[in-house]
Amino acid sequence: MTGTILAVCVSEKKGEQKHPVDAITLEVRVGIPGDAHAGDWHRMLSLLSAESVRKLQEKVNIPLTPGAFAENVLVDGMEVHTLPVGTKLRVGTALCEVTQIGKECHADCAIRRQTGDCVMPREGIFARVLESGTAKAGDAVEVLA
Repeated sequence: MTGTILAVCVSEKKGEQKHPVDAITLEVRVGIPGDAHAGDWHRMLSLLSAESVRKLQEKVNIPLTPGAFAENVLVDGMEVHTLPVGTKLRVGTALCEVTQIGKECHADCAIRRQTGDCVMPREGIFARVLESGTAKAGDAVEVLA
């Protein structure tokens, strides 16, 4: 199964929307240097399906831009929340492993205040970086195992 990266996004502070950047570097034991969620833990990288965003977009009357749900990687053509924990993914040139599906959301995140809902707790996934690499819009996200 393969999807395509629509956008890569970062933010400097937790709890706020991320903004698209040209490319991200993914580092073992770090995640994305400079991103608010960087660090040696199980949620170094967050991924969200474009389809998840589209479903909510149909219900709300504000534009949902890449990074709105604090996702690092917005993926088209793959419902990432269906991937089991332990799945290995090639994200751009980096090797990652799915560590968590969904999350407990703090009630005061920026997107929830704007829309009244957030898909990240239900359909976002998190991964740790196993091999460093880079990712940018247009790159593939490929399920390896």
